Amino acid sequence: MAPEAPSPLPGHLLIPFASASAPPCQAALKALRLPHLETLLGELALATHDAGDDHSLSLPHERALALALGLTRADGSPCDDGQIPWAAAASAEPTVPQAWFSPCHFQIGTDHVSLLPGEQIGLTDEDARGLFEAFAPYCAEDGITLRFESATRWHASGEPLRGIACASLDRVSGRPVDGWMPPSPANPGGSQLLKRLQSEAQMLFYTHPVHDARTACGLRPVNGFWISGAGAMEVPAPLRPAPTMPDTLRQAALRADWTAWAQAWGQLDATHIPALLERARRGEAVTLTLCGERSAQTWVNAPRGGSARLGRLFKKLLGTPPAWKALEPL
Repeated sequence: MAPEAPSPLPGHLLIPFASASAPPCQAALKALRLPHLETLLGELALATHDAGDDHSLSLPHERALALALGLTRADGSPCDDGQIPWAAAASAEPTVPQAWFSPCHFQIGTDHVSLLPGEQIGLTDEDARGLFEAFAPYCAEDGITLRFESATRWHASGEPLRGIACASLDRVSGRPVDGWMPPSPANPGGSQLLKRLQSEAQMLFYTHPVHDARTACGLRPVNGFWISGAGAMEVPAPLRPAPTMPDTLRQAALRADWTAWAQAWGQLDATHIPALLERARRGEAVTLTLCGERSAQTWVNAPRGGSARLGRLFKKLLGTPPAWKALEPL
């Protein structure tokens, strides 16, 4: 999803999947009891609202993380939707077009095809390496160099990956895949090449011994790969320190395990949120970014002048709204 930060920024807490669009999540949301988050929101002021919808290629937490890292276009504006060059930003040659190829299982239903990433089908290094070694020569023929990074993520580099718009793996995980890799006007030839490679991988993986071995063990086979994080940085620049970004809500949401998701929120409210609240009360600069599947909102330290204190007093008289009120619109 994103490059590893050299050192997290303790004053900025960025929470992916603080809310989700699924009806079971919205039902669980209203049952949450998050007293520390409610108190913290009362101490902070809303600074920015990144409004979006369920159909953006890049998720709100990915857009927020890119901005926090300084991963933008050359003029400082946000990257276009689906064109945050995560793979290039994590490399030593960020101006070279790159992407991540993620082996996965495409589940064929009656009216759609949905995607399950390698993590969810128990893909091992041994199985992934066999598929990688068979597929890499196909990529090389089309000017793409493939490097094995892990069982669930292969690093790709080459000119066909420049200007490619594609949905992140988090966006398509567990969802129908139709429409999530649209044509890229900046590189239509590259888009067609990548779709052809996806078709070739499907046929290659189906006839590979790994397919039969996994099927015989009752495991879902790898029958394709997903492309994400494609493109190149316009101007190479060192990334800023990343926010602290807990992953527990994201992991539960991608599994659609809303019981675990609610429990993860309870843990965050008992750990990360009180720590940020203490920093705010000491007068230190703090930032809280809450991200859902549509939008993201960022809160910062509220002003400390007389009028601001009066405003906070007025808010306390009205009562603190439950935390889910702030999370629901995300």
